[in-house]
Amino acid sequence: MGEISFGHSATEAADLARAREGDDDAFTRLVGPLRRELHAHCYRMLGSTHDADDALQDALLRAWRGLARFDGRGSLRSWLYTVATRTCLDIIASRGKRALPTDLGPSSDQAVLDAAPLTDIAWLGPYPDQGLADGPATPEARYEQRESVELAFVAALQHLPGNQRAALLLFDVLGFSAAEIATMMGTSTTSVNSALARARKLTAQRASSPTQQQTLRKLGDAHVRKLVTGFAAALEQGDADALVALLTEDVTWSMPPLAHWYRGLEAVTDFALQVPMTRCPSWRTLPTSANGQPAVAFYVGADPAGPHLAWSITVLALRGEHIAEIVSFLGPGHFPSFALPASLP
Repeated sequence: MGEISFGHSATEAADLARAREGDDDAFTRLVGPLRRELHAHCYRMLGSTHDADDALQDALLRAWRGLARFDGRGSLRSWLYTVATRTCLDIIASRGKRALPTDLGPSSDQAVLDAAPLTDIAWLGPYPDQGLADGPATPEARYEQRESVELAFVAALQHLPGNQRAALLLFDVLGFSAAEIATMMGTSTTSVNSALARARKLTAQRASSPTQQQTLRKLGDAHVRKLVTGFAAALEQGDADALVALLTEDVTWSMPPLAHWYRGLEAVTDFALQVPMTRCPSWRTLPTSANGQPAVAFYVGADPAGPHLAWSITVLALRGEHIAEIVSFLGPGHFPSFALPASLP
C-alpha cells in the first residue's frame, strides 16, 4: 500500500529509541501526527465519539507499554492501527453494536408526546469531522475520509460482526492489503477476503448511494448553506410551510435517545408542529458539521430574551435539492466534542 512512513528519519528513530527508554514526550511526538486518524478509525469501529476517546486512550496506553514489541521493520502507523483495531474489537465484544431509532422498530404516524429516552440502548452518536482530510487516506483506499464517517455508512457498519467491520475499514477506508490485515488481526488472508466480501455485501444494502459527499459537491456550498439556514430558520420561526418546502416526500426524522421516529411529510410535519414548533418556547441555532454532513446545533430557551441551553446536534442528509433525513442527537453531552458552547446568551 502507499504506506505513510514513520520511524525511518533520524529524528523519528531517535524519538523511538527515547520512547523505548521511557521518554513519554518522545512517544507523544511519535503518535501526535496519527492521533486524529486513529480517533476517526475508533469512531467508525464503535459508532460513538465517547467510546472512540476511551478506545484511543486505551490503545495508546497499550502501545506505550508494548513499544518493545515494535521492531521498526514495518511502519509505526501500521503497528498503531493494529493496537487500535484490537482494542476496538475488545470493546465490541463486551458492549455490542450501537443503533439508531430506525433500527429498532417501525415509524410513528403521529407525534408522540412526552416520550421518555431509552437508556438501555447503546445509541449511535455524531462525529465532529473538523480536521478530517478530503479524499482517500491512501491511493488504494476506496472510500474518502469524509464518506467513511457518514451516518449511513457508520450505521451500516454497526450491523457487521467485529472482524468484518475491521476488515472493511482497514482495506477499503485505510488501504491496507489483505495480507497486512491478516497479520494485524492474527488470521489468514483467505479469512480476511471472506470477511471483506460479506461486509461489502451488507454495507452496500444499507449505506446510501450516492454518498453525501457526492451530493454535496453536486449541490455546491452556496445551495447547501441555503438549505441548512432555511431549515434552522423554519424551526426558529415556527414556519411549517417553509420547513415542508425543504423536505423530500419520504423524509425521516429520528431523535436518539428517543425510540420514536417519523417517516414522510405528513408524519414529520405533524411532529414538527406538535413538538419543536409548539412545546419548545424559543430556539437559537449555530451551523456546524458532523459525519461529513451539514448539521445544526440547536439551543432551547424558556423565552427569546433569556439564555438558551444546548439541546441537540441535528445532522442532515440531502438528496437532490432537499433534506431526506434528519437525525437529532439529543443532549448537551454531544456539544463539547464539537467545541460548541453549553449555552447561548
